[in-house]
Order: sequence, then C-alpha cells, then structure tokens
Amino acid sequence: MLSKTRPSAGKLLISEPFLNDPNFKRSVVFIAEHEQEGTLGFILNQPSPLLLKDLVPDLGAANFPVFIGGPVEVDTIHFIHRCYDKLNSGDEITSGIYWGGNFETLKILVNNNSIDETEIKFFLGYSGWGESQLQDEIAENTWIVSDKFRQDLVFSHNEEEVWREVILNLGPKYAHVRNFPNDPRLN
Repeated sequence: MLSKTRPSAGKLLISEPFLNDPNFKRSVVFIAEHEQEGTLGFILNQPSPLLLKDLVPDLGAANFPVFIGGPVEVDTIHFIHRCYDKLNSGDEITSGIYWGGNFETLKILVNNNSIDETEIKFFLGYSGWGESQLQDEIAENTWIVSDKFRQDLVFSHNEEEVWREVILNLGPKYAHVRNFPNDPRLN
C-alpha cells in the first residue's frame, strides 16, 4: 500500500490495517504541522473516557468528548476548530481548520454554549515524528497519506467509522481493506 501522496499539514495519515502498535492501531491522524524537523498530528478516532469538563474545572457544562491525540505529552490539551469567526485566534492548518487559539475566549464561548461539537475537537497529547522518521515509516508501508476526505470527518465523533471511511475514500483499490478484521488470525 505504498502512499503516493506526500505528508503535509492538513492531510491524513491512515495506519495500515494490521499495525500492531497499540498507540496507532487503525488510527487516522490529522497532520497539524509538517516541517523538515518533524511532523505533529492528532489521532482523530481514539476517544478517551474523559469529557472536557473533567480536565478543566471551570468548564462545568463542557460535555465535549476528549480524544487521545497521541502518545506524546499526554498531560497537555490541544484543540482544532473551524470557528475562527468566533475565537478570532488559532493557526490555520488548512482551509478553514485551525489549531489552538485563545483559551480564555474559548472558555467564555463554551460556557455560553456558543460552540458545539461539530466545530471543535479536543485532544490529550499529540502524535509526533522526528526528522525523516515519518518518511521512513511511509516507505515501510506503515502509513497511507491522503488528502481525500470531507472536513466533517475531522470533527466526527463516530470513531468506529472514521478509519473505514477514509479507507473507502482512497478509492476502489483500497475498498477491500476496510473490511479486514482487527485481528488477522480471525480472517
């Protein structure tokens, strides 16, 4: 499954179906930053058992789910959003999707119910690769890089279907992969 698309901010990394690394099994990673020094992204389809209000006490009504962004710095909270018009802050990753922003403004908007789950997604930690590490993993067929997805997928909370949908979006050549069992011994 050699990926022909090169990684860059705003693209997805899709794990190969039988990747045994528990951090990335059937993962879809949204790349937030890709530079020569390394790559940073967030796993879109690994929910945690926590809600935002569990992590930020002064957001008592914030029932936003929190996802595991990756195995790096899991004691940090990150967010991506598509509501720059409300936050007036954040670094644009790709057209209409932003990373971070003014957290104090965010808290006010959340407490006023001015932002909903379709506009923002929260993560504990992030996924990171050092210089050339991701390229080596792509060459080893660990990851497929894709730019074929709907923006709504990035903010989806249906973690069960995210991996399957991005595989299907790769086209007929990959469609059969979405039905592979989680455990290849069951095939």
